[in-house]
Amino acid sequence: MTVIDLQTRQCPFCAETIQARAIKCRFCDEFLNSGRVKALEANSEPNSQSSEAEETNDNVLFEGRPSLWGMAGAVIKGLFFIVVAGLLVKLPLEDMANDLLGLKLTESQALAFGRYRVIAGVALAVLVMLFLVIKMVRLKMIYYEVTADRIEWSRGIFDRRVDNLDMFRVIDLKLRRSLFDCIVGVGTVGLITTDKTDPEFVFEKIRDSRRLYDIIKKASLEADKRSGVIHVE
Repeated sequence: MTVIDLQTRQCPFCAETIQARAIKCRFCDEFLNSGRVKALEANSEPNSQSSEAEETNDNVLFEGRPSLWGMAGAVIKGLFFIVVAGLLVKLPLEDMANDLLGLKLTESQALAFGRYRVIAGVALAVLVMLFLVIKMVRLKMIYYEVTADRIEWSRGIFDRRVDNLDMFRVIDLKLRRSLFDCIVGVGTVGLITTDKTDPEFVFEKIRDSRRLYDIIKKASLEADKRSGVIHVE
């Protein structure tokens, strides 16, 4: 009784499925024991290695969003205006105007002044709170992603935009941390690039800013070597 070998393989020339022991492809009539087959198999190995290298370069080295501590200045200003709004609501400014300025407001004028004073105070407080909420949402909608080849960031609430910066375009970078930044654990990393769209790019108030600085510094040097780029100042 004859045993039939049903094992198959793919023809290196036409990619059709053929018998594993076949010497000649029945689809493209190419011989499978020639030197061309060995050359094709040899060329496929570097391609697989390069694809693995590309996959490695696409690995995310750093990802994150700006910290809410970046809103510290805006929050302080907002608190000041909220205090002003509270004073507008609470203080009887119409009586003070009568006593200090001698305006001699009538009762109806004083009531109208008091009504508008309260409305102005409430409106100011609402506007300040709305401004802070929008700023917070916009800040948290920013997302940074750093790989060995590029820096990608997205931002926007309703109009979402995504841009990227090639790593070999980075020519200089700086790390800035104030005393307050050191206390709360954030920092700002600024990049000088040869990109026409973003000649100066800033990672604003990022946690692990020192690690980000070291990652970009190393990745930019390696990208320059891979691309053969030499930055001339």
